[in-house]
Amino acid sequence: MKKERTPAIIIMSISSVGIFVMLFILLFLIKEGLPVLKETTLSSIVAGTDWYPTETPPALGMLPLIAGSVAVTLLSSLIALPISLFIAIFISEIASQKMKNILKPILELLGFLPSIILGFLGMVVIAPWLQSRFAILSGLNLLNASILLGFLIIPIVGSLAEEALSAVPREIRNASFALGATRWETISKVVFPAALPGILSACLLGIMRGMGETMVVLMAAGGAALIPISLFDPVRPLTSTIAAEMGETPVGSTHYHALFFAGLILLLITLGINLLSSWIESKRKVKSS
Repeated sequence: MKKERTPAIIIMSISSVGIFVMLFILLFLIKEGLPVLKETTLSSIVAGTDWYPTETPPALGMLPLIAGSVAVTLLSSLIALPISLFIAIFISEIASQKMKNILKPILELLGFLPSIILGFLGMVVIAPWLQSRFAILSGLNLLNASILLGFLIIPIVGSLAEEALSAVPREIRNASFALGATRWETISKVVFPAALPGILSACLLGIMRGMGETMVVLMAAGGAALIPISLFDPVRPLTSTIAAEMGETPVGSTHYHALFFAGLILLLITLGINLLSSWIESKRKVKSS
C-alpha cells in the first residue's frame, strides 16, 4: 500500500509545483500589465490604431497588433488545416502499415523543427521569391509569415488528427464495407464524422500554436504596426512586438507596462481557444462513453 502511494505523492507534488509556477506567471503578468490603465483607457488600447509607445504622450493603440495576430493565424490555418487533414487521412486510412510506420514518425519529428530555421528560410528563400514573383516592395509580409506558420502547424494537427482517426473502432469500418460502401464513402461519411471532435480539438490546438508563435512572425512578417488589407501588407503581431521591444524598454515605464498588457491580451485569446478545445474534448469523451 505504501509503495502505491509513493508515485502518487511524487506526481501530485510535481503537478502542484507546475500549477503554482503558472499561477505565479499569471499574477506577475497582471501586476505588471494592469498599471498601464492608469495612463490610458481600455478602449484606447483595444480600439486605438496608433502604436507609438515611445512618444510623449505615448500612443498605445493595440488594434493593429491584435489584427496582425488574428490575420496571420487565420491565414496560416487556412493554409495548414486542409493539408494536415489530408495527411492524417492518408496515414490513417490509405497508407499500408509499413508506410504508416515510416510516415508517422517523420510527421512527429517535423513538429520539433526549430521555428528560427523556418524564419531564416522565409527571409532568404520565400521573401525574395515573393518579391520577384509579385513585383512587391518587400517579401516580408503577411503571406510569407502565414506560409511559414502553416509549416509549423501541419505536423501538430496532422499527428493529432491521425490519432483521432485511428481511434475509431475497426468494427465501424467493417460494418460500412459490409453494407457496400466504398473506401472514400467509409472515410468521408463514417470514420471522419466519428473522429470529428478529436479532429476539431487538434485543429484548435494548431491554431493556438500559430497564435503564440514568436520567432517566425518576428523574422518574416515585416514588423509594421498596420491593419492589413492585403496579403502583401507587413504586419506586427502581439508576440513579435513583445519580443522586439521588451529588451530596450525601461523597467516600470508606460511602454513596459503596455507590453505586459499585450501579453495579457494574448493570454486571454489563447485561453479562450484552449477552453474551446477542452470543451470539444469533453464532449467527445461523453459521446464515446
